[in-house]
Amino acid sequence: MLLEKIVFWASALLLAYATLGYPLLLWAWAALRPRPIRTSRWTPKVSVVVVAHREADRISGRLKNLLAQDYPRDRFEILVAVDGTSDATAEKARAFVPAGVKVLAHPRRRGKPAMLNDALGQASGQVVVLTDARQRFAPGALRALAGPLADPRVGAVSGALILTEDSQQGPVACGVGGYWSYEKLVRGWESRVDSCVGATGAIYAIRHELYEPMPEDTILDDVWLPMRIVRRGYRVLFEPAARACDRAASSASEELLRKTRTLAGNFQIFARERWLLHPFQNRLWLQTLSHKVLRLLTPALLAGALGASLALVSEPFYLAASAVQLGFYLLALAGLVLRADRKRFHWLSVPCVFCLLVWATLVAFARFVTGRQSVTWDRASV
Repeated sequence: MLLEKIVFWASALLLAYATLGYPLLLWAWAALRPRPIRTSRWTPKVSVVVVAHREADRISGRLKNLLAQDYPRDRFEILVAVDGTSDATAEKARAFVPAGVKVLAHPRRRGKPAMLNDALGQASGQVVVLTDARQRFAPGALRALAGPLADPRVGAVSGALILTEDSQQGPVACGVGGYWSYEKLVRGWESRVDSCVGATGAIYAIRHELYEPMPEDTILDDVWLPMRIVRRGYRVLFEPAARACDRAASSASEELLRKTRTLAGNFQIFARERWLLHPFQNRLWLQTLSHKVLRLLTPALLAGALGASLALVSEPFYLAASAVQLGFYLLALAGLVLRADRKRFHWLSVPCVFCLLVWATLVAFARFVTGRQSVTWDRASV
C-alpha cells in the first residue's frame, strides 16, 4: 500500500502545484523581485504579416481592421501570405494593393511556417507583427506591441487574446473564456519576473533581426520562435494593452480541434528542442517545467491519483478522495449534457473544459507519436 500512497500524493501535489502553486509562486516572485523595462512611444517601422488559407470571406474585413490601426501609416506595412490559391483569398487581398498591402500567394498549400519564412524575407520593418485572418486588433494594438521593444533587452512581445461569446454558446465557450483569463494572469506574472514561455499566436511581435527561418513542419511558431529568442538572451513579454478579439469556440468539437493542434505542437517542440528541459541551458527552465511540461503530464497525474485512491478505498480518506474525483468527472459530463441551459448551469463549464483539455492532451500525444498531426491547419467553423 505504500507505493499507492506515494503515487497518490505525488500526483496530487504536482497537480496542485501546476494549477495553483505555480501561479502563487509567480505572484509572490513578481511582487518581490520584478524586472521592469524601459517603455516609450517608440514607432519603429512595422511589418504586419497575415498568413491566410481559404479566408475569402474574412480577408477584406481583416485588412480594413489593420489599415484602421492608430499607428503612423507611413510606418507600417501589411503583407498577406496566401497559403494555397484554391479560393478567392488572394484576389480579394489584391484589391487592397493600392492601399499599400503586399500579397504573396503560393499556388500549393505548404503550411504556416513556410509562408512565414517567405514573408519575413520580404518584410522591411524593424518589427514584425504575426497574426491570422480570423482575429481583429484593437485600434492601439500596434503601438502597445511596439512600446516594450524600445527596451533593447526585449526581443518579442505577446499581446492578449480577448474571447467574445454570445448567449447561444454553451459551457465550452464560458469555460474557455475563464481558462484564457487564468492564462493571461500567469503570462503577465511570468513577464514581470523574466519572460513568457511562448506567445499568443493571434498577436505577437518580434524584432525582425531575431527571426530564424523555421523548419517547415513546425506546428507552433508562437512557442518555437519566442523560445529561440529567449535562448539568445532576450526577454519575451506579455502586453495586455495589445488586444486581439476572437470568437470563443462554440462547441466541444471545435475547441478540441484547436487545443489538440496546440498540444501536439508542444510535444513536438520538447522532442526537438531538448535544451528546453535542461536547467543549465534554459534560463526559463522552472517556468517551462511548471507552465508547459506539467500540463502535458496532467492526464498521467490524474490517472495516477484516481488509480491509487481506488486501490486504497478501504481507508476512509482515500474513499473520500475517490468520490471527489469521480464526482468531478460526473460534473464535467453533466456540463456537456446540460449545455443548452447555460444560465442555470454555467458553473459546470469549469470541470467540462478542464476534462476537455485533458482529453485533447491525450489525442495530441497520440497524433504526435503517430505523425498524424499535420503542419497545415483547418479553419474553425463560423
